[in-house]
Amino acid sequence: MTLSTWWLFIVMTFVVSATPGPNMLLVMSSSARHGVRPAVVTMAGCMTALLAMMSISAAGLGALLHTFPAVFDALRLAGAAYLAYLGIKCWRAPVHDQPADAATDSGAPNRTFTNNAALYRQGFLVAASNPKAILFAAAFFPQFINPNSAQVPQFLILLATFTVIEVSWYFAYALSGNRLSVYLRRASVMRAFNRTTGGIFIGFAALMATVRE
Repeated sequence: MTLSTWWLFIVMTFVVSATPGPNMLLVMSSSARHGVRPAVVTMAGCMTALLAMMSISAAGLGALLHTFPAVFDALRLAGAAYLAYLGIKCWRAPVHDQPADAATDSGAPNRTFTNNAALYRQGFLVAASNPKAILFAAAFFPQFINPNSAQVPQFLILLATFTVIEVSWYFAYALSGNRLSVYLRRASVMRAFNRTTGGIFIGFAALMATVRE
């Protein structure tokens, strides 16, 4: 892999990672509701799933999903069902007004106790809910790997590069979500936020369920 090839990978990954999707929406929503630090736990869950899926794609599961479309469809529908469940959960989340002085040191409203294990699990499941990530990695990464050189070191370089770019965008979305939190003290605004994010998750679920490979 040449330096120019690596830079091309960086540019393309930067654009792909910037595109809003379920992972970015979840990180932003988690930061708006709980703060940036808890959102980091959500990020860790997302990245664990993504790295696992990309490693699996390198092991050949992407080709397996291409060969057996029924397996891919089952995973796709299961992922769509989870995103729909998450959307309904967000839509129906209870809200209440918070006093104006109930702020943290970052200026955000006083958040309720957060379960880090639950945030990590939610991030992992949302990222893992899309089996197309496996097919994307199986189709995208090989374009930048020189088959005449050792492939494992090249794959590790691409994986590390992807991780840095993806996490950077996670933090960008998390900081944006944290800025929204000051407006979420009012129950009416929080209800609108919950229904907007819930509706978007349900929309992602519908797309995943209807758009085939």
